Amino acid sequence: MSVARRVDPADFDWAAAAGPAAQIRAITAAADAADGVVSLNEAACLHLKHQGLAGATLVLAEGGFALRRGPELDLVVAPDARRAGLGGALAAEILAQADGGLEAWSHADHAAAARLAQRFGFERERELWVMARPLDQTLPPVTDAPGIRLRSYRPEDAVAVLEVNGHAFAQHPEQGELTLADLNARIAEDWFEPAGLIIAVDEQDQVLGFHWTKVHPGTQPYGEVYVVAVHPRAAGRGLGTLLTAAGLAHLRERGLPRVLLYVDGDNAPAVSVYRSSGFELDRVEAQYRRD
Repeated sequence: MSVARRVDPADFDWAAAAGPAAQIRAITAAADAADGVVSLNEAACLHLKHQGLAGATLVLAEGGFALRRGPELDLVVAPDARRAGLGGALAAEILAQADGGLEAWSHADHAAAARLAQRFGFERERELWVMARPLDQTLPPVTDAPGIRLRSYRPEDAVAVLEVNGHAFAQHPEQGELTLADLNARIAEDWFEPAGLIIAVDEQDQVLGFHWTKVHPGTQPYGEVYVVAVHPRAAGRGLGTLLTAAGLAHLRERGLPRVLLYVDGDNAPAVSVYRSSGFELDRVEAQYRRD
């Protein structure tokens, strides 16, 4: 087993073809391919891309790494380096100087992750459901809604989108904290397209909700229901169902065979909406927390 070392922020360059960032990308790609999940979530990748290791700690070894950003902990081990104690060694090193509460996801809900969590005093806190469905002829229809118009995102919608998002996800631990900088960082990504961010407006062109879709390219491309948000003042008008249907139709028009989404397992109203739209549970991701 290789020795884990802390990476100096000055040595980290996300765009570099060699070095710590390149090692992280290679380890993550191998883990993703083996587990069929995204091992390092979008928030972590955007932090590393735009901020490097500012406000973060990275412990790196041959075949694995542990990354801590505030209370968020990510630990990834490549398939050919597993079952040799590397995960435990990385966790021990990254946690040696950690203070305050910590949260860590097991995106594949690994039994090994559960054992590490128990060893280091983490408890299973939350389940995120990954629901999926085919983009076929059984898609729900996009129906007209009185006083509602759907259109593509415009740059001048940014503040209104953030307002709707903030109200819709006021109690959500991640999505509710979206800032203008976060929004702009995602809009700057290659996958963003204005037509994929569907805006629902009233007769005065006031934003009532939105469905942000995402296309994942590759050898097996698929779509994602990235965010669906409805302002509480528009609740009860079927806007969530309408926006969901419109986003699915857009992804189908892009020629994608399948779509997935992430939703908290205990969010019964959202799960009900998605089930009525043909989604079924595909897998579960688990979050562990240590106070």
